[in-house]
Order: sequence, then C-alpha cells, then structure tokens
Amino acid sequence: MFVLDTNVLLHDPMSLFRFEEHDIFLPMIVLEELDGHKKGMTEVARNGRQTSRMLDALAAAPGADMTLGFDLSSTGNKDAQGRLLFQTQALDYKLPLSLPQGKADNQILGVVEALRQIHAPREVVLVSKDINMRVKARALGLAAEDYQNDKALDDGDLLYSGALALPANFWSTHGKHIESWQQGPHTFYKIEGPLVPQLLINQFVYFEAPSEPSLYARVTEIRGKTAILKTLKDFSHLKNAVWGINTRNREQNFAMNLLTDPEVDFVTLTGTAGTGKTLMALAAGLTQVLDDRRYTEIIVTRATVSVGEDIGFLPGTEEEKMGPWMGALDDNLEVLAKNDTGAGEWGRAATNDLIRSRIKIKSMNFMRGRTFLNKYVIIDEAQNLTPKQMKTLITRAGPGTKIICMGNLAQIDTPYLTEGSSGLTYAVDRFKGWPHSGHITLARGERSRLADFASEVL
Repeated sequence: MFVLDTNVLLHDPMSLFRFEEHDIFLPMIVLEELDGHKKGMTEVARNGRQTSRMLDALAAAPGADMTLGFDLSSTGNKDAQGRLLFQTQALDYKLPLSLPQGKADNQILGVVEALRQIHAPREVVLVSKDINMRVKARALGLAAEDYQNDKALDDGDLLYSGALALPANFWSTHGKHIESWQQGPHTFYKIEGPLVPQLLINQFVYFEAPSEPSLYARVTEIRGKTAILKTLKDFSHLKNAVWGINTRNREQNFAMNLLTDPEVDFVTLTGTAGTGKTLMALAAGLTQVLDDRRYTEIIVTRATVSVGEDIGFLPGTEEEKMGPWMGALDDNLEVLAKNDTGAGEWGRAATNDLIRSRIKIKSMNFMRGRTFLNKYVIIDEAQNLTPKQMKTLITRAGPGTKIICMGNLAQIDTPYLTEGSSGLTYAVDRFKGWPHSGHITLARGERSRLADFASEVL
C-alpha cells in the first residue's frame, strides 16, 4: 500500500494511475492541502485543480463508495489495477513529542504509522517528493520512497549520446560482408552482424585507428538484420564553411550534419559550456534562411529562469523584455558578423540589419495556440523546461518547420527539475530512433582554455 504525499499529486496529477496493481491511500490532510493549492495560474495550482477534478469524477461514478475505496482498473487505465482508498475516519497513532502534532507533514507520518499497525504484515510505503519528509519517515522506522515515474532516466549517464564508436576489429570482422556504393558526394555502406541491433536511425558511427581508414557515417536505414550507413559532409573543411564557421571536432561535425539536413525536423544538442551549441545552430539557421531560403525566419526562445536573485520586472515590448535573456544570442551574432571580412564597415552594418530582421525573439509564455510555418526555431537553455513545457513548444511546429533544442544538463536552475526529469532528457529519450530527429552530445569545449579548465575543475 502506497500513501501519497500532497506534493506527488501536485507534481503529477496522473500519479494516481501509475502504481500498477498496488493500492493507494490518501490521508484526509492531503485533500485539505490540495484545497489550499488550487488558486492561481501556476503549474502547481493547475495540477491541484486537475487532481481535484479527477477525484471528484471517481467519487461521482455510479456505485462508488468512498468507505470501500475505488477500483482503479474500472477507469480503463491499463497501468492502474489496484484500489484508491481514502481516510474516512480518525486513525490512532503516537508520534514523538518532538514532532509538532498540528503540522500537515507530521499528520501524514502519523497516518502511515497507523496503517502500518492496522495492515501488518503488509508493507505500507510513504511516497513523497519532499526529501526532509522521507528522512523523517525513515528516522521513525517507516518505509519511504521518492516518486520516480516522472524521470525519463534513472541516471544521466545512461542518456543516449547520439554517437557510437565502432569496435577496433570492425573492418577485419565486417569488411568481407560490407557492400558499398557511391551516390553523389556520399558513400553508402550496407552492414550486417551483431552490431546492427545496437544501432538507431540517425545515430552517428565512427571508426578511428592509426593504421586503417577512418569512417564517419550516419545510420540512414535499418531493415531486419542489416543497416545502411551514409558518409558525412566534412564541415571542418574550409570549402564547407557554414556562414563562415567551420567545425573543430568530431561531434561538432556530427551536429552540423543534423542542423543542415532538411529531412531532420527535430535536433537536440547537449553539452557543457562552450561546446558551440548556440553558435552552430545560429550559423546553420542563417545559411538556410538567407542563402538557401529553406525557412522564412529564425525564432529564438528560452526558459526565463534566473541563476541568482531576480532583478524584477523588465520594461518594454515582448522582444525588449526578452533582451537581457538573449545575451548568448548577441555574443554569437557578433562572432558571425566578424567572419564577414570581405565587406567593409557599411557592408557589415547592412548584413547585421538583415540578420536582425530575420531573427525574432519570443517569450515561451505566449506560445500556446501558435503554429510556426517554415520557421527555424531555436529553444535555448532547454534543460530548464519541464516535459509538459517541452511538449507545448514542440507541438507548435507546422509544415516545413525545424526545431533545435539545446542545453547543458549540468546547469539546471529550476528548483524542481533534475537531470533525470528535465524536459530535455525526456525529449532526447523519446525521440531517439525517429527517422526525422537526431541528437548529439557535444563533448569538447571550444570556447577557451580557461573555460575548458573551469568546466573540469570547478
């Protein structure tokens, strides 16, 4: 039997249906706290109202009896086969005098203690997002667990990286079975064997050995036990510069191949500070908007979460209010403008004005209901988004739109998100293997030796 704390319901209203065959118990004080959180326009208030509506629908169902609890399997949700029980009478329990009896958290702990005695030897577990609550429960000898269902991954190290190093014996073991053919500037390889089940579409594979030819390719097709690899365009070469930018390492080249591919609608880039995420996304966007005319304009948005104390309301229009949050955009545009050495000062100023006219800065708060047609959308600092916010943004995409999500999972500033539950982790995990999406984790910082050393040691 799982006893839910209020914060679990406020965090995920669907948590009632996430406990499979186990029973769920809601103490009366939890319903009281839900009532206190229902006012306002925050995410927490919305979740509180949604939970209350669901509980009301269950209580109003024909033949429902709160004293016996509700059979959750009757709701049609395949993940819920247990019963939902409510506290309908006072429970007798004794807590240490050092815990104030009137506090809601302590009353919930008391309910867990009473249920443990009533239902022994059945296990009664408190589920709470509050770390201190779990510590107190364990100090009292009660079983307590975190609510894990919101996590896309248990460990950030398990996150899909988007690239796979081929084994050292790749050519010797697979060489005889590999078919290859040329198509335009690209070479295609058809491979079979034990490697294929590990591969996903749009995953990058590479082989580097001193004595054998190197291979950098992307998986374009998987059919049964065979996979087709397609060699990449080399953006590190000067002739393939994108808006004057060349890639400096292997992962950047992988990323640029995704950013410039019209068949890839959704790109996620993760990596530490200074790995070139924003610069590459902007360079690829400007080339495709101004040179190739593939998209009509670039739209840039980001989560407005402060690192330290908030400095208060900002004056001006939507674009002016977003200005202070877009320092990274301005810094990168400065770098891209400097690369235009052929034009004089007047020419650079004209280019700058043209670039600015094609970049729109939008606030995430006003995205609901919008549809972007033929736009190149950059979502910066995406690690601070919840999975629900990420869904809201990605579902704005209309025909011909490409969305790029970037972030550093080590720099989450939102208090209630972790590496495992961030919207960026969620998107990477859910989109891997889809033929029109790609992900790459950028490994090497290219900002400066100072920034690289600081990332390592601080």
